[in-house]
Amino acid sequence: MRDFRWPPPPGSGPNTYGPGPSGPYSGRPSLPQPETSLAQTPHGVELEYLVTGLGEPVTVFAHGLGNGIAETRPLGSAVTGRRVFFQFRGHGRSAAPPGHWTYADLARDLRAVADLSGATRALGVSLGAGALCRLLADHPDRFERIVAFLPAVLDVPRPTAARERLNTLLVAIENSDAAEVANVLSQEIPTGLRNNPAAWSFLRQRMEMLMGDGLAPGLASLPEQVAVTDRSALAAVVAPVLVIGTQGDELHPAQVAEDLAAVMPNATLHIYDKPGVLWTQRADLRDRIATFLNQ
Repeated sequence: MRDFRWPPPPGSGPNTYGPGPSGPYSGRPSLPQPETSLAQTPHGVELEYLVTGLGEPVTVFAHGLGNGIAETRPLGSAVTGRRVFFQFRGHGRSAAPPGHWTYADLARDLRAVADLSGATRALGVSLGAGALCRLLADHPDRFERIVAFLPAVLDVPRPTAARERLNTLLVAIENSDAAEVANVLSQEIPTGLRNNPAAWSFLRQRMEMLMGDGLAPGLASLPEQVAVTDRSALAAVVAPVLVIGTQGDELHPAQVAEDLAAVMPNATLHIYDKPGVLWTQRADLRDRIATFLNQ
């Protein structure tokens, strides 16, 4: 497998070092994202959000570190009712209050959006799953149905390699090092797909968002933290929960998903056998989430 190359050569798309085919690139920018709004929360942090769909029930979607509304929208494409997507503090147009941030702060952001929108269901991805767990540890009866996709941490710190990778991304964004940002982001894509047009489009969109909006310095300490102090508090969550993990993902160890499902009395666990689920199992993932939430 030839190395991924960034930046692209002028007038071309996905490319590699040395001879080999090159995917076409039209030079067109990625499609604009839908217009979002800003919510004034009771705790004083202005948060960016987007509402799609109509009617009841209402589901709130919480994204991962360095991701946002664009990355969580595909997960709700088959979910009925209103879907509320938002950006945590320090992401996109959301405010970045000064000080040291914790998962309790993220849980407060999530709770505010859920309360303001009347959400009765919730889905959290990675960092968002951690914030969701923290919210549930404090308010176990807040939601009627819950999905935790790729949970990354509970009450045990992340592995060193995972913390280093996340910190590398944060430093690269702060330093406007586009090549290093692209290198870190490309690790989210299965190796065999990194030079196809879909991967190139993904990288361009993520690069435009991260290099344009940046990520607030307050996020830098989150990879070192745990989501909850004691996972046993989640045993009080009696709502149906779907926990989805994957084998072979250093940022989201399958063991975390297994531990989370084990502590919740009405949890269903599904583990995919390879990472890169959004690339290789998107239709199955979307249908699995929708089937669970639409009950």
